[in-house]
Amino acid sequence: MMKRILCLAACLCVLFTAVARADRAAEEQLMKEIGAFEITAEQRELAKTNEAGYPVLDAGRGNPNWINTQARYAFTRLMNFAVGECERTLNEGSMAGQAKREGIGARFDAAMDPADATDAFLTAAVNYCADTLGLDRDGLLKELVDAVIGGYYPSPSRCLPNTEAILNAFLQATLYGGADLSARTNVFPTEGGSAAMVYIFEALSHNRLLKKGDTIAIATPIFTPYMQIPAVKDYGLVSVDVSSSAEEDWDIAEEELAKLESPEVKAFFLVNPSNPASRALSEKTLERLCRVVEKNPDLIILTDDVYGTFAKDFRSVYAVLPENTILVYSFSKLYGVTGWRIGLIAMHEDNVCDRLLAGLPEEDKAYLRGEYSIVTTEPDAMPFLDRVVADSRSIGLYHTSGLSTPSQVFMDLLALSHLVYADAGGEDPYIRLANDTVHARYTALMKALGLTPDDSAANAQYYTLVDVYALAEAEYGAEFLDWLREERTQIEFLNDLASRKGVVLMYGPGFSAPEGTVRISLANLNTEDYVEIARRLFELLDEYYAESEIGLANAA
Repeated sequence: MMKRILCLAACLCVLFTAVARADRAAEEQLMKEIGAFEITAEQRELAKTNEAGYPVLDAGRGNPNWINTQARYAFTRLMNFAVGECERTLNEGSMAGQAKREGIGARFDAAMDPADATDAFLTAAVNYCADTLGLDRDGLLKELVDAVIGGYYPSPSRCLPNTEAILNAFLQATLYGGADLSARTNVFPTEGGSAAMVYIFEALSHNRLLKKGDTIAIATPIFTPYMQIPAVKDYGLVSVDVSSSAEEDWDIAEEELAKLESPEVKAFFLVNPSNPASRALSEKTLERLCRVVEKNPDLIILTDDVYGTFAKDFRSVYAVLPENTILVYSFSKLYGVTGWRIGLIAMHEDNVCDRLLAGLPEEDKAYLRGEYSIVTTEPDAMPFLDRVVADSRSIGLYHTSGLSTPSQVFMDLLALSHLVYADAGGEDPYIRLANDTVHARYTALMKALGLTPDDSAANAQYYTLVDVYALAEAEYGAEFLDWLREERTQIEFLNDLASRKGVVLMYGPGFSAPEGTVRISLANLNTEDYVEIARRLFELLDEYYAESEIGLANAA
């Protein structure tokens, strides 16, 4: 009888354990579906009251813990000059008039003190625009003054004329790897890269370039919300993963790129350098992508190059396939301006979207003609990028669309803070410092984890993916890894890391990264903090190992 009771108890124990594991697996699957960022938000709350009482170390955020000061000082100084220009025409109490163009260049020169660093930068920036970009000096200053004051709607709605020239010069200097595209590229400044993506998807859908049931390809691993966009707002798109892997150094293998050769794949969406793997596409992959487009010439490529300046000798997909590529860029990460919400969309004047619009069925053309005829007398000739602008304000408010003019000026100043150095043939000390900063943090983390740093040119080092399973096996052996896989889901591990050790990392599979991986941002903590993160991670694994030893001993 006692034997049967013990046997029954053992069976029930196995059953309850299996049910518990199934419940945990189901919970993890549910958590995957809500997104990596939502998972991390919960772990931030757990970390605040962690059992060890450690200071919270949150390496889940991509927001840098540095800012660019030069552009901010220059923005304030330009604002002061602009207000003074307005007060010249009317100055009663807190009311001023509007600036006049006549003589503005001479007044600017007189107001700038060459001994002051900010004034000297503004003077160099204006001289660069006049001497190198060929912009009219007085016209530029009048545009900057009016724009920084913010007293007018953006005109044209898509982009202020001088801003477009400045932003084109910046993109060419930082992202194109020597390709000369600025004269034939049109720019739409937006409220950050996120808004750019939303606007693009909305316009592609509205203009019948992506229809329900169409297939789009997504380069994975990738920033989680970008995977979610095709599934929302009734877009009804079918997603296909074009995967990179650690075995390929997070580059895209030829057989994965081959998926894009089918005409059924209407668009290809990527972040380059990638998030979370932080690797830029190799020259070999760029060449293969060119061959893919030869086989699928209607392929629309959408690339987010926000981390491009962190990779050495970076070259955007736009540089090699400009007519097929929509380029998105944000100043947020390099310059510490995520709160400003400033980014852009850039497209070649001869592009696949305009060609596809011209080839739409007459029924679709007639529908779109009716939509855009309220804002233009030639709706059929309206370029896709201008349709993106119109769609960003539901077409009817097209005349009030466009990024705020002060934000456009701030983008100008950030771009010019690089261009004045590039024009002089020197290295931009700010970009060098930003790259050195993330490199020092990355190197310290890798050393503390006992891993070999990857210092290849393609590695932007803004984030890194760490395989916790590989660390656990290397430190404690395969038997412990089996125990860890069995007894802790990956989300439970991250919850324990937060609640017991005060460390917040991001869930790798939420980015379509491999099982067992976590994303660590090298942007938002100090170098010594990354050493401490490694120490606490191993401390938790030590506790797990002790627990596993007890469990194995009891089982024996």
